[in-house]
Amino acid sequence: MAATMGAAGDLFRLVRKGIDVRAVQAHTRKPFRFLLCGDPAYVADLRSLLLAGHEGGGIPMEAAATLETISTQFTTELQTGEARCIIFLGRRGDVNSQALTTLKAARLPIFALTIDESAQPSGPASPPVPGTWAEYTVAAVSREALKGRFFPHLIEVCKGVEIAVGRNLPALRETVAAKLTRDAANNALKVALASALVDHIPVIGIVLGALASAGDTVAITGIQMMLLLHIEAAYGKDPDVQRMWQLLPVLGGGFGWRMLARELSGFIPVAGIGIKGAIAYAGTIVVGEGVTFYYEHGRHMSKGQAATIYERTKNDAMTFARDLIDKFKKR
Repeated sequence: MAATMGAAGDLFRLVRKGIDVRAVQAHTRKPFRFLLCGDPAYVADLRSLLLAGHEGGGIPMEAAATLETISTQFTTELQTGEARCIIFLGRRGDVNSQALTTLKAARLPIFALTIDESAQPSGPASPPVPGTWAEYTVAAVSREALKGRFFPHLIEVCKGVEIAVGRNLPALRETVAAKLTRDAANNALKVALASALVDHIPVIGIVLGALASAGDTVAITGIQMMLLLHIEAAYGKDPDVQRMWQLLPVLGGGFGWRMLARELSGFIPVAGIGIKGAIAYAGTIVVGEGVTFYYEHGRHMSKGQAATIYERTKNDAMTFARDLIDKFKKR
C-alpha cells in the first residue's frame, strides 16, 4: 500500500509540472456574447435563467454583459466581433417572419427558439452554421426544457470559450462540463491507441514500448487533471492544483482502469489495442462526470453510479476503437 501511494505521489508530482494553471485562468476571461432578440418577455426569461446561480445570489457585471439584447431590425453597424450566435425567441409561427432574414446579415448561427406548450420538443441534429437558422421547439424557457438539444448545440458553437461560458452563465455549466469531458476523453483515447500501436509494432515496440507505456500514463493522467481544473473553473472556482487532492478518488478510479487496460492489451494482441483505448476513454468520462456530479450535488457519486457510467462509455468506446483498428489494418 505504501509503495502504491508513493508511486501515485511521484506520478502526481510529474504530471503537476506540466499543468499550466495560468492558461486555465486565461480561458475563464475569454470574451464572448450571445445576442438575444424577439419576444421581450421570453428574452427576459432566458436572461434570468442563464444568469441565475452565481455564488452569493448576485450577478457579476461581466456576466450580465455576455447577454446583449438587440433589435431584429439592426443595422450593419452592429458589432458582432465577440458574438457567438443570435438567439431569437418567439411563439409558434414567429420563426417564419421576415425578422430572421434580416438577422442572417450578421453571419452568425441563429437559434430560433419557439416556445409552445402544446408541441412536442424538437430540434435539428446539429447546430446551425453561420448565416443560417434552425428552429428549436420547447414547452417553456426552463433549464429542463432546454437541456435536450438547445443547450448542447449552444455550447457547440462556443468552441474555445466553453469555460468562460460556464463561469458566467451558471445554467450552462453542466452542459459545458459534458462537452469538456467528451473532448478530454477523445484525447485520452488517441493517446492510448497511439501507445498501444507502438507496443504492437515489431522492433519499435521492443525499443519504445516501456517509454510509451510510461508516457501514456503521464499524458492521460495530465489530460484528466486538466479536465478537473477546467470543470472546476467552469463552475466558478479559481483553478487550484492543491484542491485536486479532494477529487483524487475520482481520478484514482481512472488510473486503475488504465492499469487494467495495459494488462489486457498484453494478453490480447491487436484486440488489446482497442481495449486499452476504450478503457482510457471510459475512465476519462467517469472522471469528468464524477467531478461534474461533485459540483452539482456537493458529494462524490457512489461506486455503483460510477460503474454504470463506466460500462456504458466503455462499450461506446470499444465500438469506436474497433472501427479505428479496422481502418488501420486496411491501410
